[in-house]
Amino acid sequence: MILCLGPLSSGKTLLLKNLQSNENIDNTTTAVPTMGTNIFKIRIQDSIYEIRELGGAMAPIWSMYLNNVCKVIYVVDASNLCQISAASVLLYTILVNPALKNAEFLLVLTKMDVSYRQMRNEALLMLQMKRLQKEVKQNITITEASAISGEGRKEILNWIKNDKSLVNKKQDKN
Repeated sequence: MILCLGPLSSGKTLLLKNLQSNENIDNTTTAVPTMGTNIFKIRIQDSIYEIRELGGAMAPIWSMYLNNVCKVIYVVDASNLCQISAASVLLYTILVNPALKNAEFLLVLTKMDVSYRQMRNEALLMLQMKRLQKEVKQNITITEASAISGEGRKEILNWIKNDKSLVNKKQDKN
């Protein structure tokens, strides 16, 4: 299972809709805050990947959804520096959860179309990513994205597709 997590209003739903199909996203697209979970099925070539989005308001109970998770897409709004400290606390909380010790993480800095480029560096500094990557065992990949412009879509789809756990499952069946 792949999980998509992040604080309130970080852009998770719109990002996942863009990954499903970038044809339905434009400047007038808005999303209602997720109050619960959403399941997105994303087709990449001949495979379908299921991604469960957990609303930011559910952060206190995210740990209930971590069993059998092989990948986590963690979304942070790079245009909202005030939100980043809260985002970092939530990220640290899930990184240290034993259920995710072997999971791969993708940190997606969203809303890059409404932020200036230096905000990426500021966001990574506030998240203390250099220190974090040294201290945690999980592999954390970082990418920038915009659900509106489609920036980062290809990189995220490639990260999803490179699912080592699915390769292992196929090998186990033989």
